[in-house]
Amino acid sequence: MPRATTAAIQPIATLKEGPLHAGLKAWYRCEGDRTEVPVDGRQIDIVRGDLLIEIQTRSLASLRKKLERLLEDDHLVRLVLPVARERWILRVDRDDQRLLSRRRSPKRRRLEHAFEELVSLPRLLAHPRFSLEILLTREEEVRRHEPGRAWRRRGWVVVERRLVEVLERHLFHDARDLERLLPPDLPAPFTTADLAERLEVSRDVAQKMAYCLRRAGVLRDEGNRGRLRLYCVTLCDEPAG
Repeated sequence: MPRATTAAIQPIATLKEGPLHAGLKAWYRCEGDRTEVPVDGRQIDIVRGDLLIEIQTRSLASLRKKLERLLEDDHLVRLVLPVARERWILRVDRDDQRLLSRRRSPKRRRLEHAFEELVSLPRLLAHPRFSLEILLTREEEVRRHEPGRAWRRRGWVVVERRLVEVLERHLFHDARDLERLLPPDLPAPFTTADLAERLEVSRDVAQKMAYCLRRAGVLRDEGNRGRLRLYCVTLCDEPAG
């Protein structure tokens, strides 16, 4: 399924569209799709029949109003969100012509890390004309040393991200699809500490996931246990047969 892109050193992009966004758009596009189409005065990444597809590689907060207005205008809208399961760090010289080093980051992100961004638009997850597709990717992150900047990375500034490969894709049409992200052995009710433990993610990720799923109608509040909020799953499986 996955289609790989070149991992070779390339010139640093100068266009407004970054190489990660361009790579994902090229990977996602199917025969018959149209790209960069104006719809109701807004530029759309991919138009597939009646479906408007937006690929976002930066903060979702900047995209929220655009998606809300498209949905208000009765369009079918899909958000495509990449999550880097594997990331390679490339360091280049000041002229961006020579590769200095290439190493794999020890951080491996998972499907649940998408909720770090989805907290910017949780109520859209329950909209009947909205769908979400999360792509787990292998990416390259290109860094260049610029003294006086990015002190946490000792002056190494991220100049761009590049798609190497799409490893998995997960499409969510509605709240029932989102419910399947919850582990089956959760107690009832449960806390975000329970959720973090069973998913093996940080408490912060579990809290953001619970917040989004509550706003989407998948979870409901069940009061508190001490200082911890309790949740219960709202949906249930369809009766058999």
